[in-house]
Amino acid sequence: MAGDTDTEVSGTEQKRGKVVQVICGCGRMGYAVAKELKRCGIDVVIVDIDDKKVELLKEEDFIAFVGDISDPDTVEVIKSEGTPEVVFIMSSNGEVNRKAARNIKEKLPDAQLVVRAIEPGDKEALKELDVDVILAIPDLTAKTALDYLERMRFRKKAKKLTQIIGEIKKKPDGKLGIVVHDSPDPDAIASGLALKQIARQVGVPADILYRGEIGHHVNRAFVNILGIEMRRIEREDDLRSYEKLALVDASVPGANNPLTDKNEVSIIIDHHVANDKGKVHAEFIDIQTDSGATSTIMTRYLRELGIPVDKILATALLHGIRTDTSGFKRETHPADFYAAAFLHLRADKELLDQIETPPMSTEMLNVVGGAIQHKKIKGSYLITSVGVVANRDAIPQAADYLLNLEGISTVVVIGLCEDMICVSGRSKDIRVNIGDAFVRAFGDIGSAGGHATMAAAQLPLGIFKGVKDKETIMQLAEDAVSRRFLSVMKEEKSE
Repeated sequence: MAGDTDTEVSGTEQKRGKVVQVICGCGRMGYAVAKELKRCGIDVVIVDIDDKKVELLKEEDFIAFVGDISDPDTVEVIKSEGTPEVVFIMSSNGEVNRKAARNIKEKLPDAQLVVRAIEPGDKEALKELDVDVILAIPDLTAKTALDYLERMRFRKKAKKLTQIIGEIKKKPDGKLGIVVHDSPDPDAIASGLALKQIARQVGVPADILYRGEIGHHVNRAFVNILGIEMRRIEREDDLRSYEKLALVDASVPGANNPLTDKNEVSIIIDHHVANDKGKVHAEFIDIQTDSGATSTIMTRYLRELGIPVDKILATALLHGIRTDTSGFKRETHPADFYAAAFLHLRADKELLDQIETPPMSTEMLNVVGGAIQHKKIKGSYLITSVGVVANRDAIPQAADYLLNLEGISTVVVIGLCEDMICVSGRSKDIRVNIGDAFVRAFGDIGSAGGHATMAAAQLPLGIFKGVKDKETIMQLAEDAVSRRFLSVMKEEKSE
């Protein structure tokens, strides 16, 4: 007898030590939750007032018993089956659910509580009870319907994209030209690579095209390590060999890219706000400003179309998202995290580490040194010039570096690249949208744009093009850029 008692006590203690999930009220919704939990190998205890239903549940190997979930004594029976982690109150009676929630809160304060709201007023009453999750079926249905609608719209866009690319096959030796902005960054390059993969799946050859230099040492490492093939455009005639042209990570032909008004663009995919929407024309346009990177948009296209993403493409797209969002700290949206989570499982982490930690070149070091030497500080604004620069990407790198200086909130770096004044801006002042400021300051004399925290402008030399003294040009440019930028910032402060 003593031995039987000991066995009974130890069995009870074992039950109490077991963590369980509890379903209170096992109608259609409760049963669906119970089945899914069981499928995942999770221990479930079910309470329902219908004895026939309980018998059927036991036949399916559920732990189930008859009980009124609004009765406080029922909670004691639940506790005897184990330690409840989450309690799902799922009956179709709102009053019963509220009473059950109150009992659970009182007797099982450590358990998480998920409660079904039946009537419109239930939501407020359950909030007062401090319920962890309120399931309102009309709200869930509406959200599901909207999510489905949005997905159907995107699927329709994805099909249209492949149809437009597929039309190239009608022409013998037809190719798609994927144009990215001048001196392309990782987001532009990775997005171009993704579109090239989509074209390959459709059976259309494609080239990634760019003008200028891939000068940033990290970007050079990115292209070299991943072995990304790109074609540098020297002349406008180089674009004539392509049946269709796509513009990626940019939206306005001619604004920091080799296209002109004469080029007919078929596809535009970008995440930047178009500063000159009147010039954005294409058969297919997808500008998603609620994405922090164009790589995010392209990742979704690949997934929607069911196109395999190998480790090279995944590494490229993940690096593109990480750089354009500054490691998910700048203008990041939920879509960027979803895309990154998908890519992280497929990316090559060792290659990513090699790309992100290359050595700094001597040229880059000299540019940063010159920027520090020539800096002029006005309040929290730092404006500097770096003179003639062979590597255009050194200008934004210098701006990134100088933004780390104590007391500096906004940086503008000016450099001379061939026959163009290049200006790069960075800001961590939440009151400043430096992209808008650049458009207002330089949009009427060149191309300009950007985000709230980073911006760029390219200004033609105009009448100073023939001046041989580069120092004179830089002095004139620095004076003009400083005057225009500070004037705009003064206007913004007074508004």
